[in-house]
Amino acid sequence: MVAKPVLQVIIGSTRPGRVGPAVADWIIERARARADFEVVVTDLAELNLPMFDEPNHPRLHQYLHQHTKDWSAIVDRSDAFVFVIPEYNYGFNAATKNAIDYLNREWWNKPMGIVSYGGVAAGTRAALMLKQVLSAFQVVPVTDSVNIPFVREKLDEDGRLKPNEIMEQAATAMLDELARWTQALRSLRPVVSG
Repeated sequence: MVAKPVLQVIIGSTRPGRVGPAVADWIIERARARADFEVVVTDLAELNLPMFDEPNHPRLHQYLHQHTKDWSAIVDRSDAFVFVIPEYNYGFNAATKNAIDYLNREWWNKPMGIVSYGGVAAGTRAALMLKQVLSAFQVVPVTDSVNIPFVREKLDEDGRLKPNEIMEQAATAMLDELARWTQALRSLRPVVSG
């Protein structure tokens, strides 16, 4: 029996008072309700990577620090990603960029979906920037994404995200596309043993 591909959900925001975990909880629940993936989660606030501190270029894969080796293993064993990101000043946040910059070949030939959130622009400018950056690592951004405008208005009194029909449809489309691309790209990646 072939193991299910690993879908890594990455919670990008690290600031106190963030809504990223509430948004992530919803998409994680949606992804786990399907049979396509084994869903795992990395919260960059918990990972707590320092600003990039490796002396060697990531393409050399000669990591000195344990936090880098741990992050490398997380991304390497992932087959697909969903980034849950806020929009800060027309772009995605620094913690997400820092986490991306730590690595190189671990990202290669894997698909990515994006769940972005913010105010009126719904994080769409952050999503566009993230697609541009990760495309440099041969990551394939799927066309469908989830963009949540005025995200705080979609939280209930307990701080849980209450999605509307548009968000639900977008999530289904994104996860469907991720499942297809994950299978299509698998043959382009080397088999990792052990």
